[in-house]
Amino acid sequence: MTKFNVIRNLSVAQQISASFISVILIGSLLLSLPVTQYDNAPATNYLDHLFNTVSMVCVTGLSVFPIGDVYNGLGQFLVMCLMQIGGLGLVSLIAFSYYSINRRMSLRQQEILQSSIGSNSSADLRHYLFRIYKITFTIECLAALTLMIDFIPRFGWQNGIFNSFFLAVSAFCNAGFDNLGSTSLIHYKLNWIVNLVVAFSIISGGLGFRNWMALIDLAKSWFKASPHKLGLLKRNLTIQTRLVLTTTAIILLIGTLLAWILEQDNPGTIGSLSFYHQVLVSFFQTVTMRTAGFATIDYTKAGNAVNFIFMIQMLIGGAPGGTAGGLKVIVTAITFLIFRSEFLGQTRVSVYNRTIPTRIVKQTLTILIFFFVILIIGYICLLEFEPNISPFRLFFEACSALATVGVSMDVTSHLSTAGRWVIMALMFFGRVGPITVLLSLRQKSKQTINYARVDLTLG
Repeated sequence: MTKFNVIRNLSVAQQISASFISVILIGSLLLSLPVTQYDNAPATNYLDHLFNTVSMVCVTGLSVFPIGDVYNGLGQFLVMCLMQIGGLGLVSLIAFSYYSINRRMSLRQQEILQSSIGSNSSADLRHYLFRIYKITFTIECLAALTLMIDFIPRFGWQNGIFNSFFLAVSAFCNAGFDNLGSTSLIHYKLNWIVNLVVAFSIISGGLGFRNWMALIDLAKSWFKASPHKLGLLKRNLTIQTRLVLTTTAIILLIGTLLAWILEQDNPGTIGSLSFYHQVLVSFFQTVTMRTAGFATIDYTKAGNAVNFIFMIQMLIGGAPGGTAGGLKVIVTAITFLIFRSEFLGQTRVSVYNRTIPTRIVKQTLTILIFFFVILIIGYICLLEFEPNISPFRLFFEACSALATVGVSMDVTSHLSTAGRWVIMALMFFGRVGPITVLLSLRQKSKQTINYARVDLTLG
């Protein structure tokens, strides 16, 4: 009873963190068993499997060995389950099982669930949760069915179906793992089906469940309305959904354009491709940098300029309440709006003729500072532990780990034991850290003293 009381007394943030750690430990133990590996698999140790499991549960995609070379069918199915748990969250899975057997959840359990899935209301939490799973499995099944058009003729019925679902789950959860070889999706960079389906799944998972629900409800109301007016769509969208969609579209457009401009003459990446394939690869790379981790180019052959752009995109990430990591597009958008309001001499931060509360502005800056402090600490540790690896490549790896992206400049498999622990810590903080910060900010403290204001000189 004492152990259960200790668990119940943990804060919401601590219980969410503990759930991820539990899954990581169990998953790594299972994947290290011979029954989940090929008989002729390359030699591995527990740290290898622990590293990969952290990457799976934190939906990152960094791996010290190719998944398809070591894990057999059972092991790859377990990998797929770990990615799904990491993408949707263990807390929501437990709640789903509670509701499925008609058990009531306590207020404490509802608070943990609400924080885990990004819901801002405890009203009808059960309906909200079931809609999340309906959206998830619908998109994953549609993606898998479309991938089968290419994969079944390529791999046969059994492997084609399994590989389609594996890639669909990995893409929607923004995990970045594949079982197709050791070079990610580079061999499929000219394949329109694979590129567009994976890109759509990545965007869908990174869009956030609240925004998907808002879009679905809006589409239903638009079809019921008479006459159908496009202006109705814009008016009925929430401010958050409009901001997410606008910021996402801008990032994808600018990112694709910059990637194409910087790499169009580089024969090591897209220089030898046709114009349409150059645009396809540039678009896919911009999408995958939103914390997915699939690669259709060799980053070691890309220019430093485009790799630096990729690092910025990694840190931006996807939308809140989805499967993506990073700072989140809302934090990025509000940061830009803060800069704009100061530049224009405005006293308030506003968007779409609405004022953003000071509380949200302070939370944004806190998350921003927290994120970059963790990044700098991790990068300094990597510089200390990995003196033989290029500092630029180490920073690329650190950004990829903290933003839970999963792309690498051929660094992951060459890391020392200490370096691997640093990357594992960055992946874990990247997945759980922002949630922890947000929850700690929600703990309201009583302000008993009102101090006099002071003006400070900033520069």
